[in-house]
Amino acid sequence: MSGKILIVDDQYGIRILLNEVFQKEGYETFQAANGVQALDLFAKHSPDLVLLDMKIPGMDGIEILKRMKEINDKVKVIVMTAYGELDMIQETKELGALMHFAKPFDIDEIRKAVKENIAKKM
Repeated sequence: MSGKILIVDDQYGIRILLNEVFQKEGYETFQAANGVQALDLFAKHSPDLVLLDMKIPGMDGIEILKRMKEINDKVKVIVMTAYGELDMIQETKELGALMHFAKPFDIDEIRKAVKENIAKKM
């Protein structure tokens, strides 16, 4: 498999887990612990897909998603959250998020979702 994935999560363990899983699958991965890093890496590397946590100190996932869409409105984003607030989930859908995973998530489900969505052409 090939493609570039940006992993955005303030939890170190989750970033490392996702990074290891997707590197083993053959993807090039980038990690960000906050919104500023995420937007910098997004602009620099043009990832094929973003795994985006919603609750990040300093800049929430909604703001990050909005800014990414301003840079590339075709960006593929999968949202991860430990908080199942319906209004937030609805807003991310309206902004173009492909899917939502509640934490703790099933790693095999995320692997399948990433594989399917990177393979799709927009």
